[in-house]
Amino acid sequence: MTDLIWYDTLTKPMFMPPGGVFAPAWVFLYVSILVALLIFITAKTPLSKKEGYVYFGLQMFFNILWIPVFFILHNPALALGVIIILDIFTFMNIRGFYKCSKLAGLLLVPYFLWLLFATYLNAGVVFLN
Repeated sequence: MTDLIWYDTLTKPMFMPPGGVFAPAWVFLYVSILVALLIFITAKTPLSKKEGYVYFGLQMFFNILWIPVFFILHNPALALGVIIILDIFTFMNIRGFYKCSKLAGLLLVPYFLWLLFATYLNAGVVFLN
């Protein structure tokens, strides 16, 4: 699925974690995202949940899109654009969830922070290669 041979040839930015960090981090983050979504879905609120659902769908679309853009198309510059859009939609998702359930919104904060770090790493790959 991913071209790790190509990836291994890239110059990486400072603070690039070892490869073994990514899988456990994403497992934790995806579990947090799922729990946040379940809490949001079941939250009793008089407010409309439309905003939360729209931004959740958009951020998940761009989350999934980033992998083929970076690893299959070998296009870190385009992937940087994708992840910046992902950052924006994730921030909006946090706001949408938080309005209906503070806990659901807060559970997305570690994911957002990881995405900001991933944006730094992606930008570093673009500028160093």
